[in-house]
Amino acid sequence: MTDTPAPARDYRDTVFLPKTDFPMKAGLAAKEPAILERWAKLGIYDRLREQRLGRERFILHDGPPYANGDIHMGHAMNKVLKDIIVRSQSLMGKDAPYVPGWDCHGLPIEWKVEEAYRAKKLNKDDVPVDQFRAECRAYAEKWVAVQKAEFERLGVMGDWADPYLTMKYEAEAAIVGELLKFAESGQLYRGAKPVMWSPVEKTALAEAEVEYEDIVSTQIDVAFEIVEAPNAPELVGAHAVIWTTTPWTIPVNQALSYGPEIIYLVVEPMYDAERGSRPRQLLIADVLLESVRARLGFSSEHVKGTCKGSDLADATARHPMHALGGFFAKPRPFLPGEFVTTDAGTGLVHMAPDHGEDDFELCKQYGIDPVFAIDGAGMYRADWAWLGGQGSVINKKFVSADGPICTDLREAGALLAASDDFKHSYPHSWRSKAKVIFRATPQWFIPMDASSAPSPLRGEGRGEGQPSDAVPGTAPHPSPLPGGERESEAGNGATLREIALDAIAATTWIPARSENRITSMVQGRPDWVISRQRAWGVPIALFVNRATGQYLNDPAVNARIIEAFRENGADAWYADGHQALLGPDYALADYEVVKDILDVWFDSGCTHVFTVEARYGEGTRANLYLEGSDQHRGWFQSSLLESCGTRGRAPYDAVLTHGFALDGQGRKMSKSLGNVVDPLKIIGESGADILRMWVASTDYFDDVKIGKEVLATASDAYRKLRNTFRYMLGALEDFDESERVAVSDMPELERYVLHRLGMIDTELRQAAEAYEFNRYTRLLTDFASEDLSAFFFDIRKDSLYCDAPTDIKRRSYRTVLDVLFHALVRYAAPVLCFTAEEVWQSRFPSDDSSVHYLEWPTLPSLEGDNGLGSKWQRIRHYRRLVTEAIEPLRRGKEIKSSLEANIVFNFVANHDLETIEPEKLAEYFIVASVTTARVDSTNGAPVGSPPQVIPHHPDTATVSADMATSVDVTKTDFHKCGRCWRHLPEVNVDGDLCNRCDEVVADA
Repeated sequence: MTDTPAPARDYRDTVFLPKTDFPMKAGLAAKEPAILERWAKLGIYDRLREQRLGRERFILHDGPPYANGDIHMGHAMNKVLKDIIVRSQSLMGKDAPYVPGWDCHGLPIEWKVEEAYRAKKLNKDDVPVDQFRAECRAYAEKWVAVQKAEFERLGVMGDWADPYLTMKYEAEAAIVGELLKFAESGQLYRGAKPVMWSPVEKTALAEAEVEYEDIVSTQIDVAFEIVEAPNAPELVGAHAVIWTTTPWTIPVNQALSYGPEIIYLVVEPMYDAERGSRPRQLLIADVLLESVRARLGFSSEHVKGTCKGSDLADATARHPMHALGGFFAKPRPFLPGEFVTTDAGTGLVHMAPDHGEDDFELCKQYGIDPVFAIDGAGMYRADWAWLGGQGSVINKKFVSADGPICTDLREAGALLAASDDFKHSYPHSWRSKAKVIFRATPQWFIPMDASSAPSPLRGEGRGEGQPSDAVPGTAPHPSPLPGGERESEAGNGATLREIALDAIAATTWIPARSENRITSMVQGRPDWVISRQRAWGVPIALFVNRATGQYLNDPAVNARIIEAFRENGADAWYADGHQALLGPDYALADYEVVKDILDVWFDSGCTHVFTVEARYGEGTRANLYLEGSDQHRGWFQSSLLESCGTRGRAPYDAVLTHGFALDGQGRKMSKSLGNVVDPLKIIGESGADILRMWVASTDYFDDVKIGKEVLATASDAYRKLRNTFRYMLGALEDFDESERVAVSDMPELERYVLHRLGMIDTELRQAAEAYEFNRYTRLLTDFASEDLSAFFFDIRKDSLYCDAPTDIKRRSYRTVLDVLFHALVRYAAPVLCFTAEEVWQSRFPSDDSSVHYLEWPTLPSLEGDNGLGSKWQRIRHYRRLVTEAIEPLRRGKEIKSSLEANIVFNFVANHDLETIEPEKLAEYFIVASVTTARVDSTNGAPVGSPPQVIPHHPDTATVSADMATSVDVTKTDFHKCGRCWRHLPEVNVDGDLCNRCDEVVADA
């Protein structure tokens, strides 16, 4: 019978393994709602206001989304980014309030309410205005509540109990008050000029409410017979040819425009025999002859003469419909136009001041006014010759080559060519998706320049659309409504455009390139059209004198209007109390009550008044506005113009713009493509912190992608960071102050990690202050993954598990872990607001605490550690060389673990490793042993005794790989310690204990 060897003892019960209840699996979708409930019970937002009272304030003013439908990915991205910034500013010790808000007026909401009427086959116009407005208010209230809950679910912290709403009475009073400031300072007029008009929605639109899509239009060439030409009498009888893609504008033509320097030809076209002879002479630009020939279909031509554009001065032509008499019988003058080019067309342009900005401005110079022939539905007025009631001008059938206009031009012999095949970009309403038109209507404007208001208009202000006793087309005009000098009081005589451009230059734009974008927009924008012909909004609360055409500018009346709005909201304007508002000095019968409402961009442009100034004091400016890049023409600009017009400055110190959220392939999300990524679905499946991680990780200054692969990357980064916290929580079990070690007493590795933490701390703060959270998140995750998990934790796990609890190295490690924990949980809190709270409560459970009460960490001082970073940077470099050298042996199964490896560095020059104890190198590299050898630089052969070591200069840069000619790896002959598993020379037999472990076990 043989003796059986006694089994090796199991020392697992003597090893100090990390312990924590913090789960590796996040389960965010289930946990986050409970955390939200806890925050609500704590009143965390109000508590923070109390704690930060008196501190430097940081105000990020929230741009209002429309209260209309569930949130989409753009909303989620925007709100999360705002929340990260606000939380980071609070972390840096500032009082950082956040007041969310909603835009509750305007067409998006009114359109939805109208849809409900249309579904019931009802007409909105048949509903009393107070009832309709009440339904709009109820609709907005519903979606404010829905979106509020959705934004809160994202973890956005703010004053959700008291958000700002543009439909609150105090907000409506503030909005009308700002309007009246413009009126009182003379920065308001009513005039008629072409604006973008939606025939479907029956209202003017702002540029921000328009999107451009490709369409196919009818293009026509039309002949106007020249009847007078004082400077070139030979032109009389010839036909000036114009080309247009809007045939519906021909009936309201009032002039022709030429380029003064353009050379024109008078040609007699020659057609093929089957088309017959057309003995008529045509006037066209010489450089466009070939393209005109192709459109008109003539084979050749006889050139009868030439003239310069300036020769057309004082010439006139007949409208093709002149036989109808009245409006059409008036001669059409030729006017010089700098905008006339020879890029396309004929070199001559027909002028319809009702339907084009260039047309309007040029005709205005020569006393030609709009005629208001087309009504709000996009149809010709009933009294307009033969076209009244025949359909909308944006109807393809109406303007086609076979439509009524082309048919009548053809019968009049004026239609030279027509085809329904011209493809080009055209403006559409982004709500109804229907085409818009340029249409001159009486509107209220804020002038951008002192001389930008239209010239006085005839008439007594009867309004548009009323039949006239004159010939067709002479509709009455509204009167100009001066309210005083049009120079801004705030700008000391400067124009609004000048003040705004100065304010742009004084503002910080992030990214910097966005300054050029808004500057160019403000430089080129026309006067601000602030009126809309709708019902749901803040009315333009003005009284217009029927006799003088001037709006009433009385501070006492204005004060009564504002107070009425404060008590009863904007609905006060629709009640029967106008005489009371006017007071005893004015008779209501003498005044027109303006029925238009304000553009919602004016509403949102005033939010700084009833949110920032109302809550934090008159004159207070927001530190930051943050929205998508489309708001350069929207909220950023309307806020800028409103504030510059009333205060002479911008309402913000800085403006940050982010890009749009695209699908995983970089395409715009749309329901038709089926590529919409729903943030609510992501939250329900993965949790809000994953979405927040994605937002913070993107380069959001440009458009960003989101899809399964992108979210998987964010999830992976989140998981690594979560596991870092989980490890620290376990490693810090039962840590208390008695265990803490002074920095000066710590091993060099711990001091180095604190040095790295200090560097990261500085970079993180700089990134947060610059709003670069993609850099912030990358710094945080890389530090946790590379500096800690893959390096520091990896090296020190042996000390944590196997050293005695009283050992200075283990205590130093746990002390640094505690410092790291307090720092990292704070750094993570702005981005991973739920997870950071979970981590904090896991270590410091309390019914009254929150990680979000904390401020930026104060780190231990590292005096006298110059050169520490560069030295350890080189050690880490050598460590990577060792790992690379070991890997082939591990893959070949020659060794199972790096602990079985002996390492020999072969050097050709002095090196750092000669100054470090081999035992420490083995510990840092997690191997059995490390030795160094000097080799000949020419043949790599070993040399004799090593030369004297030259101390390393602390400022030397990172060592390059070629300083070590080779790293040799062999399997060690040392035996394995049965407790720490290290292979050490003092272990005689596998399973025995090393000296360190033997002592720890004996003392246990």
